[in-house]
Amino acid sequence: MPSDNPAQRFDDILDNIERIRLFTAGMDLQSFLEDPKTYDAVERCLERICEAAKKLGTNAEDACPNIPWARIRGLGNFLRHEYDRIEGDRIWFLVERDLPLLRASVQRVIASRR
Repeated sequence: MPSDNPAQRFDDILDNIERIRLFTAGMDLQSFLEDPKTYDAVERCLERICEAAKKLGTNAEDACPNIPWARIRGLGNFLRHEYDRIEGDRIWFLVERDLPLLRASVQRVIASRR
């Protein structure tokens, strides 16, 4: 069932992306992998992003059809249930490559609703 407050869910996604950006500022892959606090914080923020995407339901696809929402929701399941199979370099790649696109798309949605 989609959230009754999609604006809040988009805000949650953006907030957690910004947290990840703050946590990882000035880092590279190696420093990220060697910092368990930052690694865990990023994972937790990704879980929140995935949960917000799940709560958005079809509102997500309607607002940002260019984003692979099913994959985002799937990542949440993977982080929660397959924690022992997570590869840190893949998390870093997602942070570096995928989050900027998600951030830009969600910012557009938020701006258009104000």
